[in-house]
Amino acid sequence: MKNPCKMGIKSILGANLKHYRKKRGFSQELLSEKAGISARHLSFIENGAAFVSAELLEKLTEVLRVSASALFYDQKEVSWDDTRLTSIDRLIETEMVNAVESVKIQLRYLPGL
Repeated sequence: MKNPCKMGIKSILGANLKHYRKKRGFSQELLSEKAGISARHLSFIENGAAFVSAELLEKLTEVLRVSASALFYDQKEVSWDDTRLTSIDRLIETEMVNAVESVKIQLRYLPGL
């Protein structure tokens, strides 16, 4: 993987996503099917050309069996203890839940729904 200090967050996520996908032995087609997206969209994410929604991030972490925080840093170059990773995971989960709840509230006010 590239040096994360020189990469943007989309590139870091993409590189880590590709790493864990290959580690699990998944093709882009298989992971995209399990995640409910197109292989093309997954390719864009892995190449840093697209980002993920909170819902897609949650789905990808479930399918790949990794924490969300693992997708946002290079484990080979960053030394973090388990307590810090657990705190990051909790923060990301809380923010994801808050984002989903916010979207649900906003959807209530859209006409025709």
